[in-house]
Amino acid sequence: MASTSLIQPERGLFSYPPYWAECYGIAPFLPMSRAEMEQLGWDSCDVVIISGDAYVDHPSFGMAIIGRMLESQGFRVGIIAQPDWTSKDDFMRLGRPNLFFGVTAGNMDSMINRYTADRKLRHDDAYTPGNVGGKRPDRATMAYSQRCKEAYKEVPVILGGIEASLRRIAHYDYWSDTVRRSVLVDSKADMLIYGNGERPLVELAHRLAAGEAIGAIDDVRNTAIMRREPLPGWSGVDSTRLDQPGRIEPILNPYGDDLPCADGAAPAPQAGSVTVRAAKPKPWEKTYVLLPSFEKVKGDKVMYAHASRILHHETNPGCARALMQKHGDRYVWINPPAIPLTTPEMDQVFALPFQRVPHPSYGKAAIPAYEMIHSSINIMRGCFGGCSFCSITEHEGRIIQSRSQASIVREIEAIRDTVPAFTGVISDLGGPTANMYMLRCKSPRAEQTCRRASCVYPEICPHMDTDHEPTISLYRRARAVKGIKKVLIASGVRYDLAVEDPRYIKELALHHVGGYLKIAPEHTEAGPLAKMMKPGMGSYHRFKALFDRYSAEAGKKQYLIPYFISAHPGTRDVDMVNLALWLKKNRFRLDQVQNFYPSPLASATTMYYTGKNPLAKVDYKSEEVVVPRGDRQRRLHKALLRYHDPANAALIRAALEEMGLKHLIGGGGECLVPSPAAGAGEPRAARGNARPALTRHTDMARQRAPAASGRATSASRSDGRRQDGVSDVPKGQGKRRR
Repeated sequence: MASTSLIQPERGLFSYPPYWAECYGIAPFLPMSRAEMEQLGWDSCDVVIISGDAYVDHPSFGMAIIGRMLESQGFRVGIIAQPDWTSKDDFMRLGRPNLFFGVTAGNMDSMINRYTADRKLRHDDAYTPGNVGGKRPDRATMAYSQRCKEAYKEVPVILGGIEASLRRIAHYDYWSDTVRRSVLVDSKADMLIYGNGERPLVELAHRLAAGEAIGAIDDVRNTAIMRREPLPGWSGVDSTRLDQPGRIEPILNPYGDDLPCADGAAPAPQAGSVTVRAAKPKPWEKTYVLLPSFEKVKGDKVMYAHASRILHHETNPGCARALMQKHGDRYVWINPPAIPLTTPEMDQVFALPFQRVPHPSYGKAAIPAYEMIHSSINIMRGCFGGCSFCSITEHEGRIIQSRSQASIVREIEAIRDTVPAFTGVISDLGGPTANMYMLRCKSPRAEQTCRRASCVYPEICPHMDTDHEPTISLYRRARAVKGIKKVLIASGVRYDLAVEDPRYIKELALHHVGGYLKIAPEHTEAGPLAKMMKPGMGSYHRFKALFDRYSAEAGKKQYLIPYFISAHPGTRDVDMVNLALWLKKNRFRLDQVQNFYPSPLASATTMYYTGKNPLAKVDYKSEEVVVPRGDRQRRLHKALLRYHDPANAALIRAALEEMGLKHLIGGGGECLVPSPAAGAGEPRAARGNARPALTRHTDMARQRAPAASGRATSASRSDGRRQDGVSDVPKGQGKRRR
């Protein structure tokens, strides 16, 4: 069967003919046991999904999205959630799948789920009934894949989810402090699907059902496979020819005809008579980029930074080339990203027959991740912000995919009518960000050929649409739904975009803030902000002025909750001191804070590991990025965000003395910590009526949680683990989304 869904992207996601002669109907819940299969009249499953999360039949959980998606195509899908990975037995619970095992660690990376940014063991898990920790193994993708192969050696194993997505090439592993091979190599799986999984999974399932061997399916977008040579008919270019380490090239115009990937690039003049030629294919369509090998990036940090830079250049589905990286005597071949879903296709995905509750087998056990999102709605996916610490670019991509208003309203009505004990409050309309709904590049040509890492940094691209009218209209329609008392916005607002359309800020302040609104300056100092690819504080102050003005006009006392990252690459000790002084000046006392967490493939992680900046040309003499390392320095940076905590006073005091900043020690209004003679009490300046701006920082550089491993498995998870103190964040506002 030809890969027509990708050659002809206008073909709808649901337009494949059902594989089975007769459909098996809709399962109340996708079966997790043989008894449930028998009740449905099944003798076998076509696909068995293995997941590190508990099974919640809700569109914010990856296994539910993928399972219901394949069910709609006529396939019988079973789920084995949080299996016992110590033997193959539990992986045989539903019998041998007819087509393949789908393996995912869950909505979160298993290592980030299990360990703190200081590599300390956690003892809870928001995706497990009862919030019990230890129900999934470390590096769950590999462990599950190996057990599947032991159970049924001949059955294909397909990896998916954010853990696999962020490990599709050689990558720095924070927990072992080394460069590891692609997870596809170590897991022995047959294929890896990265990013949004609907298109590749539907195509793959139908092709396998039609009799194609898994080893012959090598042209599906969004997939990675193992090869001994490039695909037939493809021509290669070495990555160092595109971005040569050691020589600085002029920056190419991302919208001009001089781009190597521009379809209007002028051809070289040729002598000879005029002939009629077939339409010339776009230069990138059959071109792959040969990355430095695993062995080379493991031994050379500059080449690692170079490979990271190239990968981030090849994320635009319109012009991305395939990537190939040698591991030993074989290559990891990564096909270009899939064409993003259209609005009608997004609507179809969210119209699937989800029960919107956990599987009945869990009884009354609470699943915290579900409790957090049961009345929230995902309205879009993707983010064009390009923050260097964020995993969305590597996973979901930069192109915004939005649902229609009608689809969103139908989900609001479904929540109202079906969610147990619904209070009439929608806790969030959002996604990776709150205010990128329906925003796209205004130039189709620019959108197709652009290789910029961000559409808003260092300034907003003139091609980028900043009209928030679709979002404003959605908010008004949502709160007009009968039975809805309040619609809150809990996702983080991209304030540099919001100030371009003050109407949005007014709408937000008047109707959609429950006392506190989350935004993410991340830092106050230019050095760290440049490495984060975040705007300066000017945008923050403009947003705050408008937010305060409209809140006052509404007669409401509302406050901003700022999020900051400590110990991010590019941050000096003095930068953190200046941030602490800014917090004190503005009377912010942060509750929960989070050190930078180096997630695989993120550009900031490359800075952390290599000391080089992949946002610019990389060579052996280029800028050395300041990287806070070691337990003491990382603790100091984190402590400075909570300068008012007496437990941090001694560490901060010693650091200020070493930095020659003794004038910041004492009881004066400009001091950060008291002198030793003042005892362990908090500084006088921190007492009184200081405004509580309490923050829950993300535990991974913006992996949204819960997210669907198939639809986007994107985005981010709040830490949800309190250091001390009591959070005043209203119920429903505690989850951070970026």
